[in-house]
Amino acid sequence: MGTVAEQFVEVLRQAGVGRIYGVVGDSLNPIVDAVRRTDGIEWVQVRNEEAGAFAAAAEAQITGRLAVCAGSCGPGNTHLIQGLFDAHRSGAPVLALASQIPSPQIGTDFFQETHPERLFVECSGFCEVIGTAEQMPRVLRIAVQRAIGDPGVSVVVLPGDVAQLRATEEAGPHDFLTEHGTLHPPADQVAQLAAALNDAEKVMLFCGAGTRGAHAEVMELAARTLAPVGHALRGKEWIQYDNPYDVGMSGLLGYGACYEAMQEAGLVVLLGTDFPYDEFLPGARTIQVDHEAGSLGRRTPLDLAVHGDVGATLRAVLPEVRQKEDRRYLDKMLERHLKSLDTVVDAYTRDIEHHVPIHPEYVADVLDELADDDAIFTVDTGMCNVWAARYLTPNGRRRVIGSFKHGSMANALPHAIGAQLGAPDRQVVSLSGDGGLSMLLGELLTVRTHNLPVKIVVFNNSSLGMVKLEMLVDGLPDFGTDYPFTDYAAIATAMGIEAMTVRSPSEVRKTLSTALTVPGPCLIDVVTDPNVLSIPPHITGEQVKGFAKAAGKVVLSGGVGRMIDMARANLRNIPRP
Repeated sequence: MGTVAEQFVEVLRQAGVGRIYGVVGDSLNPIVDAVRRTDGIEWVQVRNEEAGAFAAAAEAQITGRLAVCAGSCGPGNTHLIQGLFDAHRSGAPVLALASQIPSPQIGTDFFQETHPERLFVECSGFCEVIGTAEQMPRVLRIAVQRAIGDPGVSVVVLPGDVAQLRATEEAGPHDFLTEHGTLHPPADQVAQLAAALNDAEKVMLFCGAGTRGAHAEVMELAARTLAPVGHALRGKEWIQYDNPYDVGMSGLLGYGACYEAMQEAGLVVLLGTDFPYDEFLPGARTIQVDHEAGSLGRRTPLDLAVHGDVGATLRAVLPEVRQKEDRRYLDKMLERHLKSLDTVVDAYTRDIEHHVPIHPEYVADVLDELADDDAIFTVDTGMCNVWAARYLTPNGRRRVIGSFKHGSMANALPHAIGAQLGAPDRQVVSLSGDGGLSMLLGELLTVRTHNLPVKIVVFNNSSLGMVKLEMLVDGLPDFGTDYPFTDYAAIATAMGIEAMTVRSPSEVRKTLSTALTVPGPCLIDVVTDPNVLSIPPHITGEQVKGFAKAAGKVVLSGGVGRMIDMARANLRNIPRP
């Protein structure tokens, strides 16, 4: 029957796990040795367990399957917590093994003693200790099923001495959940939704990540109700493409006419979104559709709560929705959307191809054009979120992974590691801020060790750009946000990674084009303008103070790139009398 550690690895293989991210040592050694002797599963050595948890989160989001990370006792597993918070809040099915000190020493203030079963409760849906051989494989299977089924993080705490015990029974075969069912809304909620849609003169649809797989249904509803369609950041990749009703994104990074469309609507329908910034919501005349019952009404008062998958709900309600004829509200919002984009294009992209230091918008725009149609982008928290939101063009096949709900720095590179291992045949591009990259800089060694063909684009402005902007918005002078220039290309080269530096906008296209074709890893160090989002002098103090609620400043209210082409095309499609 083997040891508990061997049985642990066997159950992971039954669940389809192909790798474990972690740092070897101490109480983890029995598990690591079992991995060494088991076909079909590998140990991915990272430099920091935090990166291992981020990598597992990205792999799970790309593949839809369980991903696993591990940390040895004490500091080894406490490093996991940042990435596990990110995974859990993103709904990524991740199992974390938090190894523990020898079980007889627990409670004695032993070397490296912590209590993972307490520590990880807030960032997991399941967190239990395996303290005897008899608990295997049952507890681990429960943990795996909870991570896949909810989905989110499960944590299993396993003392090193227990891992070395002989298993007491055979693991035997086991069939884990691999496909989720479809949640259909109650009939009375469908009827009320149809009545509300038919009664409202001006309908607006606001979409989140829950619209994944429901693009066609959302477009049909928008066509039937002549509704502008906006999105949250996590909804962008699922709803913005092939969308003749697009009015952009709401929130602190928003752009276009989304906020205005929502405020002027007679009925706002929230589709698969748990959008947290309630100050941007109308606070009334709102319906929410979501498969998570606990999310309904959490952000804003509702006229109607509908419990069901977005696709299933819309398929049920569409036959009852009457075709509206009055396009004035929709056309007005499409015109405002284009005007907003045009304003920002004029204000922030004039002579952009000649501006030194390089405008980061230009880099993101060129990257969007050159990257593969099924590329996976991983995005650091901060200004890289802005560039991703405004310049990366979705098409239904591209993916954008970021710490969009937890908001952790340093996520992009470790996310790229997991994404590349999970999808080895796809192009993976990390949009890394210099602040984020420097936090987990050692993971460049992980990329080199495993020869992952990740392309790391560093927006090197020697500044914490988003923090600087936050200070300015609060009326504070920026302080502690700038630091001396660092040559990340030189660092990458010293690590054995091919690297390129870009200082002139005339070099951007050629360098990115070359870098994307490099067969192995490549770092592109782009020296960008740290002041690109400084508030213009004509913005008043009151406007600055009101930014978070008004979402009206030119600085953060517009999107550019190929989105403006779509906005112009949508406007051309408006029927003329």
